[in-house]
Amino acid sequence: MNVPKTGYRVFSANSTAACTELAKKITERLGVELGKSVVYQESNRETRIDVKESVRGQTIFIIQTIPRDVNTAVMELLVMAYALKTSCAKNIIGVIPYFPYSKQCKMRKRGSIVCKLLASMLAKAGLTHIITMDLHQKEIQGFFSFPVDNLRASPFLLQYIQEEIPDYRNAIIVAKSPSAAKRAQSYAERLRLGLAVLHGEAHCSESDMADGRHSPPCVRNTIGHPGLELPLMMAKEKPPITVVGDVGGRIAIIVDDIVDDVEEFVAAAQILKERGAYKIYIMATHGLLSADAPRLIEESAIDEVVVTNTVPHEVQKLQCPKIKTVDVSMILAEAIRRIHNGESMAYLFRNITVDD
Repeated sequence: MNVPKTGYRVFSANSTAACTELAKKITERLGVELGKSVVYQESNRETRIDVKESVRGQTIFIIQTIPRDVNTAVMELLVMAYALKTSCAKNIIGVIPYFPYSKQCKMRKRGSIVCKLLASMLAKAGLTHIITMDLHQKEIQGFFSFPVDNLRASPFLLQYIQEEIPDYRNAIIVAKSPSAAKRAQSYAERLRLGLAVLHGEAHCSESDMADGRHSPPCVRNTIGHPGLELPLMMAKEKPPITVVGDVGGRIAIIVDDIVDDVEEFVAAAQILKERGAYKIYIMATHGLLSADAPRLIEESAIDEVVVTNTVPHEVQKLQCPKIKTVDVSMILAEAIRRIHNGESMAYLFRNITVDD
């Protein structure tokens, strides 16, 4: 059998060319070729995978970036993993820089925790390990029955701030809601900058959303146990939006993990501009930039949106020159190399705290 000297193979599970760019950068850094496979959609939209080389007894890394068509990408990953499992691969490790459905990691009304479902599906398909980056909630790692390495993009974003933002010493780190304050505080402490927090009716923390425990609906008149009077929870009322901290004459840098629908960021930028900030940057790991995000950013007070290449967004960059990209293929390639060689991953988490 002709087994490559490296003892491992790297495959891409994407069927679109734009989504394979990150995989190509990673394999270039590793000095290996991308595994030979064909991923395509049949006329009835079923996903088909053909692996064109032997993987028996090898460690396989599947790089899967998530485009706008999330469900197709998830199915491609599942089918690819199962195809490699049935082809007798020794270990199948998913490299999923942006983990889909990560926002659906808590119970909402009568919904479901879809992120937990996806974790179970990946395990059933044959994955034995996952490398990802900046999970929306760190507790998501507990959904998996196998190891998860949750890498951080913050060193790359911090480097961008120091090298690409003129006079960054005059900046202030901004959390667009109280729930994002820990991440913003981490950036502020590392850059030795001040911290500001936006709070008010335009921003709704995830923890404020209904979790379904008021079931059946309040409109139905139900009779409880005779003599039992539970205290009525007072309804929340958000105050008018305010900025806690002085941003006057400063560069405002809003940090978050995901930029998807940008209405909240646009509203935050407008408030910061009114409070005297003369430049406004958005820094985030995953640039989903859905719907009309490029147009809204272009028309807003935001000066620049900086995201990593965990999610392909070349089309959005053509629509809005304010969007900039930071390459994180280096840390993903190093994670693959260390896992294959059985080396410690601690080097990739130097000075990383639980709040990062």
